[in-house]
Amino acid sequence: MTVLSRSRTGALAVLLAAATLGTAPPAGAAPEPAPAQPLPAISPTPQHMSRVSADVRLGGRAEIVAGKDTDAAARQLLIETLRAHGVRDIDVTDRATGHAPLTVLLGPADRPDVAAALRGTDVPTHDEGYALRVAQERATVALGGTDAAGQYYAVQTLRGLITEGRIAGAAVSDFPSMPLRGSIEGFYGSPWTNEERLDQLDFLGEVKSNTYVYAPKDDPYHREKWRDPYPADKLAELGALVKRATGNHVRFTFAVSPGNSICYSDPADVKALTAKLQSMYDLGVRSFSVPLDDISYTKWNCAGDEKKFGAPGRGPAAEAQVGLLNTVQRDFIATHEGTNPLQMVPTEYGDLTDTAYKQKLRAALDKDVEVMWTGTEVVPSEITNDQAAKAAELFGRKVFVWDNYPVNDYGQTAGRLLLAPYDKREAGLSDHLSGVVSNPMNQEAASKLAVFTIADFAWNDRGYDKARSARQSALHLAGGDPRVADAVQTFVDLNHMAPTFGETPWQPQAPVLSARLAEFWKAYDSDPEGAVKKLRPTVEDIARTPGVLRAGVPDKLFLQDADRWLDATELWGSAMRHGLATLTAVQDGDTARAAKERAAMDADATAAGKITSDPEETRPHGPVKIADPFIGDFLAKVRELQDTAAKD
Repeated sequence: MTVLSRSRTGALAVLLAAATLGTAPPAGAAPEPAPAQPLPAISPTPQHMSRVSADVRLGGRAEIVAGKDTDAAARQLLIETLRAHGVRDIDVTDRATGHAPLTVLLGPADRPDVAAALRGTDVPTHDEGYALRVAQERATVALGGTDAAGQYYAVQTLRGLITEGRIAGAAVSDFPSMPLRGSIEGFYGSPWTNEERLDQLDFLGEVKSNTYVYAPKDDPYHREKWRDPYPADKLAELGALVKRATGNHVRFTFAVSPGNSICYSDPADVKALTAKLQSMYDLGVRSFSVPLDDISYTKWNCAGDEKKFGAPGRGPAAEAQVGLLNTVQRDFIATHEGTNPLQMVPTEYGDLTDTAYKQKLRAALDKDVEVMWTGTEVVPSEITNDQAAKAAELFGRKVFVWDNYPVNDYGQTAGRLLLAPYDKREAGLSDHLSGVVSNPMNQEAASKLAVFTIADFAWNDRGYDKARSARQSALHLAGGDPRVADAVQTFVDLNHMAPTFGETPWQPQAPVLSARLAEFWKAYDSDPEGAVKKLRPTVEDIARTPGVLRAGVPDKLFLQDADRWLDATELWGSAMRHGLATLTAVQDGDTARAAKERAAMDADATAAGKITSDPEETRPHGPVKIADPFIGDFLAKVRELQDTAAKD
């Protein structure tokens, strides 16, 4: 598969539309000052942002003031950003000359010149925090971070403040509500390609996420062959990922899952595990995970474990796991410079039942180890503060949520893209969680629509607005083009379903289209012509959406991922168009035309129904599903009405 990466200088945010109405001042009165222009919408939503200045115009020349403590990745991103907006003459210096038409100060927030330029903007004390201030009177932008990541995120926010050759006159004080934010490649089925992983790492940096967990179930060296070292070519690929992650301030977290075969009591297996981690440390990895999910703890893998821990069961399994994890944390993590706390996935990862297993983890697991939890189910319909607080109590620490959304590796998701924005996760979860990572789909680029909104929530859960975030996600994919973003949101609505393992989905299918179709049939009985006229723009929008996306979305990986669903959407839209024409012909009493339009409708529907997902990419293979059952039900009703008319 040919894979194309997105430009890192693509738009992350666009101006919110706004209109100001007013009346002329009385004769002789001083004119009122022009109202301030609205600030661009920034995603993730900042903790605090306000207008403090008129906009600063970008010209052809700028001066970047950077010191030895300026983050190299932030400086490079700043240069790329300015050049992308037409600033060609860029001087990088350690002291402002006072002669440049635009001066950008970048570095630690407590650097004297940065601190002076921030003048009154609150500087967060949180890790990864930053303060930003734009001043028109001196054509100065101050970007100050509490650490290197904060500097990088300040530049990411600056990118969103630039529109139409101007930097919005904003002051921003910002920091993440949750320490860990990002994605985990933890699904079953075809793993992502390395090109897709590189694309994901760039994307995570753009949306201020700091975590990527490498845990593909179908990588044999991650699970079945966990004792074996990676071949040289695979190590080289992983090394490239680690380097790209570092450049985006993303923690490349290497996960190794030994639970299906490990002998906990065998020192040789413990040595094999730490040797695997050491090989990754040598590549530059500083974050590690030992998932113990999807394994049996009602049997041992070796006789030595039963001899040491007793008959298999919840308590003995936890004792064995705790011994292994504490050894890794104490003897590997704590002895290796720069490492982050060990992460683990418990075997009981998706409930709130207090058991001997959880009691042992709570009492004996090293307090520095991060415990992952999926919610009250493998695919939860909601995550509330009460649930998260209970989970924190059961595991004796804030839990790290592995959210199985928008993953599509289980039967109920066959034939689906899961594109709906994040929902039904309560504001305030940051009080109980150490973070949230999304388990995405096998389709990496298509997953970004949902992951964007998850990143928004994890950064500022109390400021999260689903509708706003959904629009920002659509604009991000559309490269800032509102018309293309409209088409993105139409496509999202047609692929809005989010199943659980039960019969009731936690996100509904096609909420916009289903409401319009219900309204259509309600109106049709009394005013068929008016109902058809009102629904026609919706149908035309569906039929046009694939063409608009293919012509306007710059992310070629997304278009590859969505290709079959776009084909199906075009056919279903055409079928609906012929369906409306059938109804019009029925109302006109033109039976021949009604039959012709009905035949065309059926042909399109049949062709759409034959499109399937790619069995090489997604394990639960099946027919591509678009706005089901609503489009199918609409067409069935058209057939019923046409059949009745033909008999009369």
